[in-house]
Amino acid sequence: MYQYSNFDHEFVAQRVAQFSAQVARRLDGSLSEEEFKPLRLMNGLYLQLHAYMLRVAIPYGTLNSRQMDQLAMIAERWDKGYGHFTTRQNIQFNWPKLEDVPDILQALADVEMHAIQTSGNTIRNVTADHFAGAAADEIADPRPIAELIRQWSTDHPEFQFLPRKFKIAVTGSPHDRAVTQAHDIGLRMTEQNGMRGFEVIVGGGLGRTPMIGKTLSSFVPLEDLLPYLEAVVSTYNLLGRRDNKYKARIKITTHEHGVAEIKQRVDAQFAKIKPMFFGADLQLLKDIERYFEPPKLKPANAPACAGQTVAQTTAFRAWLDTNISAHKVPGYAIVSVSLKKPGATPGDASAAQMRALAQIARNFGHDTIRISHEQNVILPYVHLADLPQVYQALRQANLATPNIGLISDIIACPGMDYCALATARSIPVAQQIATRFEELKLEHDIGPLKLKISGCINACGHHHVGHIGILGLEKAGVESYQITLGGDAGAEAEIGTRAGPGFGTDEIVPAIERLILGYLHLRADENESFLAAYRRLGLAPFKALLYPETKKAA
Repeated sequence: MYQYSNFDHEFVAQRVAQFSAQVARRLDGSLSEEEFKPLRLMNGLYLQLHAYMLRVAIPYGTLNSRQMDQLAMIAERWDKGYGHFTTRQNIQFNWPKLEDVPDILQALADVEMHAIQTSGNTIRNVTADHFAGAAADEIADPRPIAELIRQWSTDHPEFQFLPRKFKIAVTGSPHDRAVTQAHDIGLRMTEQNGMRGFEVIVGGGLGRTPMIGKTLSSFVPLEDLLPYLEAVVSTYNLLGRRDNKYKARIKITTHEHGVAEIKQRVDAQFAKIKPMFFGADLQLLKDIERYFEPPKLKPANAPACAGQTVAQTTAFRAWLDTNISAHKVPGYAIVSVSLKKPGATPGDASAAQMRALAQIARNFGHDTIRISHEQNVILPYVHLADLPQVYQALRQANLATPNIGLISDIIACPGMDYCALATARSIPVAQQIATRFEELKLEHDIGPLKLKISGCINACGHHHVGHIGILGLEKAGVESYQITLGGDAGAEAEIGTRAGPGFGTDEIVPAIERLILGYLHLRADENESFLAAYRRLGLAPFKALLYPETKKAA
C-alpha cells in the first residue's frame, strides 16, 4: 500500500497544527459555532444529534494492521470502544469530545491517516473495489489510479468550494463492486486495442433525486485520465448550480444540460488542460505503482500454518460457502469478514475486534485489510491452507458470521440514533430483520439478496440500489418505512421501484417476512435469486405480497 512521502507527512502535520489552534479558539470562545463550522467540516468533524462525530478517510478502503490497531486505540481512548465503518469506506467515531479531536488527528497522522476532505463541498474520499489487486476477474489493480486521484484532489485550489460534495469510485473489474454508476464520477477500467484506459461515467447519485450515471466517454486512455478528470470537475464547477443545494450535484447539472452538451464542454476544456500536464502525472503514477506490488505469496501447495485446526463442521462449511471469493492467484482466497452478526449494529466493530482483525492480517493475510462499501472487512490474501485457522480466530473474536451476500448482510446508515439529518431509525430495523431471519433459518435457502436501509432521503444506506430497499421517513410525527424493489448496484445498475405506501415501525419486519416467504413460492427454482425473479415477474406479484389487504379489497 502507499506510504507517505516527506511532503505527505508535513502536509498532514500542518493541517493537524492548524486545526488544533482552531479548536483552541472555539473552546475559549474566540470562535462561535457558526464560525467554527466550516473549519471543522474541512477536517471531517460533524456535530450530530448527541455529540461530535469524526469521519476518518480510508482511501480506496485499504488499511494495514498497524493502522487498524491505531483505530482500535482511538476507539478505546477517546470514544466508546467501537468504530462504525461506512458505505464510503470511511470509519466514523460517534462520541469524541471536541478538546480531544486534535489528539485523535495526531494519532491518525502517526500511522499515515487523516480526516481531510471527508466532508465539505470538495472531492471526497476516493473509493474502489474492495477486492482490488486480488480479484480473479479484474483487468488490473485500480488502486494506483485511486491514489493518483487522491493526491491530485487533496487541497486542489480550484476544487475546495464546489457547488456540492463530489464522489469518485474506481473499479478494475467488469463486475462492478464499487457502485460506479451511483457516483458523481465512476471509472471502469477497460482495454482497447491493447491499450488500458477507463470508461468515464458521470452524473450518478442517490439521495432525493436518484439517478444512474451516464457514459461520458467509453474510453479515456490511461495517459489522459487525470487531465480528463480535471476537465470534468472544472466544467461542473462552472455549470453546477449554487442557488439550490438540492439541485447542485453533477447529476442535476447533467440532467439539465444533457450529456451531449456536458461532453462537448468537457472535451473543449480537456483540449486546453492536457498540454499543461507535461507528463508529470504519469511519472507520479509510476512512482505510486511500486507501492502496490502484490505481496510475496506462498506456493499453492504450501502447508497450513501451525496452530489449532477447525473440524469440517456445518458452521465452517457455511462460512466457506458465503464468505470466501475466488482469487487471481492459485492457492489463495479472498475472505470477507461480516460485521453484520444478527442483532448487532451493521458496520460496527469493537476495539477488541479491530485488534483481532489486525492480528489475523499479520498472521495470515500479508498485513493487508480492506473495508468494503457494504460495511464489511476484507482479507484479500489468505492461503487456502490457512482458512481453518482464520475461521477459528474470527470465531474467537465473534466475527465468523456466515452471511456475506445474504439477507442479514444489511447495509444501514446510522439513522436517527446518531444522525442529525435522519428522520427515522435504521439500526433497529436492520437488527430486527436480521434476527427474524436467523430465527426462521431461511437465509441460505433464500440465497443472494441485497437489503439496504436509509434513515432519510439522503440515502446513505444506498436503499435505492438494494434488491430490497427500505427508506425511513417521518410522517405526522410517526416513523414510516417505504419499500423499493428491484434496485441493483452492480454492472447492470438500476434504481428500485417504490412498492406502495409506507409501513409503521411494528409493520415493517412482518412485511419483509411476507415478501420473502412469498418469493420462495414465486421463484422458478431454488437457483433463481430474488432479483432475477423480480425481473422476470415484475412488481405486481411482489406488491400483492406486501399489501394483501389491497388484494382482498379488489
